[in-house]
Amino acid sequence: MIKANVSIRINFYNSKRLATIVTSLKPEISSPVTHRANVALQLRDCFLLLTVDAEDAVALRATVNAYLHWINSTVNIIETIEQM
Repeated sequence: MIKANVSIRINFYNSKRLATIVTSLKPEISSPVTHRANVALQLRDCFLLLTVDAEDAVALRATVNAYLHWINSTVNIIETIEQM
């Protein structure tokens, strides 16, 4: 039973960067960290829509934090590579 959910819209100004981020997250979506939450990613124009449905607030918080951390880490890696 889903008791907590959230949708987060993250804007990107570079569609290539957005595609790279979504590709990097595919393994995480295909092998969920927990059975207590489901994640969906949708690309719309130049933004990413992250939707998390969870059984409880703890699972929701943990899943959202994990995905935001992975997205941020990927952006940092891309920016570092682009500066080289």
